[in-house]
Amino acid sequence: MDILLLIFRLLLFAVFVIAAAGKVLDLQGTRKAMEEFGFGKASGPAAVAIPFIEFLVGFGLLFTATSWFAAFGCLLLLAGFSAGIARQIWRGSTADCHCFGKIHSEPPGAKSLLRNAIIAIPAIVLIYSGPQMQGAESGSDAVTKTYAILIAFLAVGLVIVSGYLKIFSEKIKILTRRVEFLESVSGGSGAAVEREDSGNPSDALPIGAEFPDFELSDTRGRIVTFEYLLTDFRPKLFVFISPACEPCKALIPYFGEWRKHLGERIRFVYVSTGNREANLERFAEDIAGEMLLQNDRELSRLVYAKWTPTALLVNAEGKIASHPAVGEMAIRDLVDRLSENNSAGPDFYVSNGSHPVRIKIGQKVPDFRLEAIDGQVIDRNYLLGRKNLVLFLSTTCSHCITVADQLRRIEKNFAENSEIGFLVFIDGEREAAMSLGLKSPVLLEKDYATAITIGMFGAPSAVIVNEDGVVVTETAVGGPAIWSLLGLYNVK
Repeated sequence: MDILLLIFRLLLFAVFVIAAAGKVLDLQGTRKAMEEFGFGKASGPAAVAIPFIEFLVGFGLLFTATSWFAAFGCLLLLAGFSAGIARQIWRGSTADCHCFGKIHSEPPGAKSLLRNAIIAIPAIVLIYSGPQMQGAESGSDAVTKTYAILIAFLAVGLVIVSGYLKIFSEKIKILTRRVEFLESVSGGSGAAVEREDSGNPSDALPIGAEFPDFELSDTRGRIVTFEYLLTDFRPKLFVFISPACEPCKALIPYFGEWRKHLGERIRFVYVSTGNREANLERFAEDIAGEMLLQNDRELSRLVYAKWTPTALLVNAEGKIASHPAVGEMAIRDLVDRLSENNSAGPDFYVSNGSHPVRIKIGQKVPDFRLEAIDGQVIDRNYLLGRKNLVLFLSTTCSHCITVADQLRRIEKNFAENSEIGFLVFIDGEREAAMSLGLKSPVLLEKDYATAITIGMFGAPSAVIVNEDGVVVTETAVGGPAIWSLLGLYNVK
């Protein structure tokens, strides 16, 4: 029995010291996990304190004089971890538990709870045995005891090294998938391939733009419209895939997991190309009921999902709520961020990917007072009471002239009492601005002071400002992006 209790102590020592070392090796990830576990502002200190306590408990198990108390510490830590994991499961979170830090981490689930229960058994046995019956000492003399401790440390070191080898292996897998992606694009030849319709993977419609309406067939041949999907008040994650897409294969194992953990809060819509048979063969029946089929990538082109796989979040009101997540890793990261946030409100969005300037959504338009080209004075109060598309143009920019011509035609479709108004800031001379023939107020502002504060950083650009004078969209740059804010696509 003494030998068995010693083995239990050494096993628990290894588990808790390895867990502590893994957390210390990735303090940033540990802090993020603490935030998920509900520590809030205390996440930083907790990320340091918990591995320290794990080290303390682990070393306490090496000696019979302290192992009974250390076993209590083990049980309390396991109970706390299990409560946090159960909370994550209840919330539907798929964020990694970070139980062993950099060495091993996985989403919370029944497997994690079962593992903790098994680890708790040796601790319970040690507690039940009492403080005087903690098994054989790790050595009868100082030399033997030192050897025993060194062997224990060597075992822990081997586990940590194996953990790093696993991380290295995972990175090799990621690089392999990226190479496969490049080969799938180039057809395996390695030569440069012209894809004029693809664009840059970072191209995106602005957050807050109206998602375009569509009519697509599902795998049963029924027509599904975006208007129909809006009757489901959950946000939608559109995942653009293809049966000919090799990198899409890596996502297949996650489809069921996403539905299980997030299906109550988010509707997953898989948009593919090709015929029904090819898609069912590639993706099986698992997502057949959630799949829509394009004829010629018509929806993909409208929303800049020109690479596969790509994911795009749309909020419950039908507005774009993320940038395109392109590739397996970016999509998984986007889903993780959704699992970390329970908000499904109309104002929720995810600022993923790269963006040249800070998003101004939620900020009030500052006070301003400028003279319009017709002589009237316009201030911030003009923006109150209804939504406004606020544009920034330049009379020396050919693209701006095109947008002004389009605006002149669009103005005719919006009556003065319409729910949306227009306000134009122009950098240029009064005569050039007047020659644009716009009915909406046109303000001359050479120093860009107001335009910059509401997110404008180029011309032509625009944002939507709501009836309270608050910016509610990301800055749209260029004609197509600007008109997408109003749900207008293919404007000529």
